[in-house]
Amino acid sequence: MRNRMVLAIAAVAALLASCSDDGGSTANTPAATPSTTPSTTGTMAEATTAPRDAAAKRSTASGDAGLTVTDIRIGHQPGFDRVVYDLGGKGTPGWIVQYADRAVQDGSGKLIEVAGNSILEVQILGSAYPFDSAVTPYAGPDPATDPSVPGIAGVYRTTVFEGTTQSFIGVNADRPGFTVSTLTNPTRLVIDIATP
Repeated sequence: MRNRMVLAIAAVAALLASCSDDGGSTANTPAATPSTTPSTTGTMAEATTAPRDAAAKRSTASGDAGLTVTDIRIGHQPGFDRVVYDLGGKGTPGWIVQYADRAVQDGSGKLIEVAGNSILEVQILGSAYPFDSAVTPYAGPDPATDPSVPGIAGVYRTTVFEGTTQSFIGVNADRPGFTVSTLTNPTRLVIDIATP
């Protein structure tokens, strides 16, 4: 009975996901329409308000997750800017997203210069090295920027260390509120950051 319920939920989720579209754009072009909630499994895209909460956000990855960042997209919507990490591989990502005083690379301890007034550290949990996920990794600019999105100074690096992809978002405002959510088909981690 439980397996039937799980299969029914998965079928409905797949059906809904096939109906969603985030307006797909690539790095240096506008990103998706915003998600309605900061849920971990959002698939529809329509925002009602700008993010207000600047507290750290966390969620766990699915047990089968093995994901690689394949693209980074940046866009602007009324009231917020959006950063989208496109992910290839299997499973659902988890995350830890929080403001940091410095950008310190996991593993090496190397300090990374990040432009802007605030540094938003993004850790994508359930990550895999490209040779494990068989997915071509993001090879775009570092940092990824978009002049039409002045609130984002840049999105820096996507390095993998011990199952976690680490990236930094340079934000031009002083620690504005943000939300984190995922979208499916393809799998994406979405971060919306409030703008003045």
